[in-house]
Amino acid sequence: MLLPLSLLAPPLSRAPKMLALFLALFLSPVHASESPAGTFADGGNTQVSAMMMFLGNSRKVYILDKAEGNAAQINGHPAWASVWDIDSHQVQLMDVSTNVFCASGMHLPNGSFVTFGGNGAIGPGGNIGSQKNPSGASGAWDSIYQDFDGSKSIRILNPCNDSDDFSSSACQWFDDPTVLSMQRQRWYSAAEPLANGTVVIIGGFVNGGYINRNYPNTDPMYEGGAAEPTYEFYPSNGQTPQIMNFMVKTSGLNAYAHTYLLASGNLFLQANYSTMIWNPDTNTETDLPDMPGQVVRVYPASGGVAMLPLTLANNYTQSILFCGGSDMPDASWGDYSFPAINTWNYPASRDCQRITPEPADGSAPAYVKDDEMLETRTMGQFIILPTGKLLMVNGGNNGTAGYATATGQTSSFSNMPFDMSLASGPVGTPAIYDPDAPAGSRWTNAGLSSSQIARLYHSSALLLPDASVLIAGSNPNVDVNTTAIFPTQYQAEIFYPPYFSATTRPVPTGIPSTISYGGSSFDVTISTTSYSGSANSAAANTTVVLLRPGWTTHAMNMGQRYLQLNNTYTVNNDSSITLHVSQAPPNANLFQPGPAMVFVVVNGVPSNGTAVIVGSGQIETQATAPVAVLPDSVSLASASGSADGSSTSTTGSVSPSASSSQSHRAAIIGGTVGALVLVGLVGAGAAVWFARRRRAMNAPVPTRPYQYSAAPGSGAGAGLGAMGALHQESPSTSAIAPLTMGGYRDVPSAGQERWGYEAPAMQPFAEAVSSNNSITGLSSQYDPYSAEVMSTTPAGQRRF
Repeated sequence: MLLPLSLLAPPLSRAPKMLALFLALFLSPVHASESPAGTFADGGNTQVSAMMMFLGNSRKVYILDKAEGNAAQINGHPAWASVWDIDSHQVQLMDVSTNVFCASGMHLPNGSFVTFGGNGAIGPGGNIGSQKNPSGASGAWDSIYQDFDGSKSIRILNPCNDSDDFSSSACQWFDDPTVLSMQRQRWYSAAEPLANGTVVIIGGFVNGGYINRNYPNTDPMYEGGAAEPTYEFYPSNGQTPQIMNFMVKTSGLNAYAHTYLLASGNLFLQANYSTMIWNPDTNTETDLPDMPGQVVRVYPASGGVAMLPLTLANNYTQSILFCGGSDMPDASWGDYSFPAINTWNYPASRDCQRITPEPADGSAPAYVKDDEMLETRTMGQFIILPTGKLLMVNGGNNGTAGYATATGQTSSFSNMPFDMSLASGPVGTPAIYDPDAPAGSRWTNAGLSSSQIARLYHSSALLLPDASVLIAGSNPNVDVNTTAIFPTQYQAEIFYPPYFSATTRPVPTGIPSTISYGGSSFDVTISTTSYSGSANSAAANTTVVLLRPGWTTHAMNMGQRYLQLNNTYTVNNDSSITLHVSQAPPNANLFQPGPAMVFVVVNGVPSNGTAVIVGSGQIETQATAPVAVLPDSVSLASASGSADGSSTSTTGSVSPSASSSQSHRAAIIGGTVGALVLVGLVGAGAAVWFARRRRAMNAPVPTRPYQYSAAPGSGAGAGLGAMGALHQESPSTSAIAPLTMGGYRDVPSAGQERWGYEAPAMQPFAEAVSSNNSITGLSSQYDPYSAEVMSTTPAGQRRF
């Protein structure tokens, strides 16, 4: 049984009255809705906590967790990866070699997916792995969890379907740093693809911590060896990683910097409260205005951030929306160890700001205040829906992401009110943002039910092909803890947006499998059974959109984009509608090459998404062509749809915006939060009351954490803020046995990495094999499936 989320807030009193309140709310009846619209449904058990997810294809969602003690076992060790079947809601476990904790990730042009970095090897209780790296500051491998150091790893997955042999190496994670790795250790790095499909990887921590700094912050560039302020590319261009000055400027609060490729080919970056445009070819930076109010949006403040839909009405102008996060004062953020204050008592922000980095009129970019959210929220996550609206899910009213056993104000874990969680007041009710609605009326949660599952740190959400939203994860704990106030969560849910009130969905035919950048148009047919009422009205209120759900982790969807394709239409004598659809605009900077879905939205009701590949499927300069001229729209007054009008109604949902109400030949014309916060700050659940009484029995017994300074093993301590390991006060520097995986040495030598990790050699990938022979369809120069894989652990056990 689950506690009402309103009760899971800072316990300011332990009075028996709270127990009465708890019982009254907990025993209140729950009334099910007849329609799935606006409701949550059971999504099954993911078996590993969904810290990361991505849509592999029309049937499978891939899930990644940090290395931890999940009960699910694979090949003799806890699993931290699975694949979720969209139809059955069942999972199949997968094996991953390295610790993927807090990696970044992205799609590749051919539809494969890649993750970058992670953390050192850990064992039970989050302790450092049994075999340490030469410095002793992180783990190389652990004999129980059997995870390798993932801090440099590049992992690639080629998504498969039920018709494929999932046991074959072609359908498994490729994860071997001796074959494929980054030049630097990175944890919480940013990742964003360029127009040719190359991925730029930016910044990160070297090994872990709550925020990326010591305090006082006397070395903002390297933090005594704990920060990585450089960038590099995948596939590597042979360039040594270069310093990005923005990472130095934003020192401390620059984890998972919000990064978006712009139409010009430059990139927009936002971290701490700073903003800039960056040229990746010349490494030049152009400062933009600071975030108003110095509200921090990056992890661990974790505001909801998304590039708004690119439509004909806005002429594909790129604007970025920031909502929530935290305006905690600089000193309150603390350092690598933990926050300086009890964050769970500090309300998150409800502020929203928009910025257009490259205004079409040449004016100076500026932040513009947008409608505030309906509640304060940290770790809220934006999911772009096929209708062009944005769904906000997950998060909490107070605090930040991350976890810890102490803060600057609470020195004993037994006094931590929410176990290791640094957030409180879970927000169970989604909200919908309409970017085209008039100012002052863009947010609503009317008709949306509430989840009773707390979705805080390490939650994730992802748009599915049927236009529902998969929501999973939440684990503000260093290792699996199913009895914590905010436990390790394996239960998935599916949220059905308001358009699910329509039981008849459009069924388009003729969508191609690839979308090019310019070139000949294509025709899509909508049958008469797909709509009701006037065919002319339905055709004029139809949009065709490219939508990429992205790679989700930490309240972000890296790579998420929405782009409307231009179309005209012909209403046929049999009342079917033929849509004449343009290819993507001839600028790959607007929508980078790779996997996506095409949705057809009729009168605000989306079809199922059709999987496509945008571009050539290769990492290369994408071919472009002039945009074909579309024929004029042709109407027919006598035509009408044959579907029952009640089955196509979206009553209760946000009505289609003006941007879809005109011909697409040319440009288309386009709560009282104080009370909610007070509930979050005053309500105290009986679970909290009783949990604190048993805290001493269940408290982890951490040894002293990382020591960060110029010399490993000395300097300021870094705590559990979000790290994957607890560490000894005096790390052993004794020699360790060389590993068969990872290229570690027992004695550091000149030129070795700061933390005693020797970068694995980048071996050539089957140089004699042509790109056409690669099972992934990728060039053999960066296709690890063409390489010989190391297949043993230090103890010699088989892992593959």
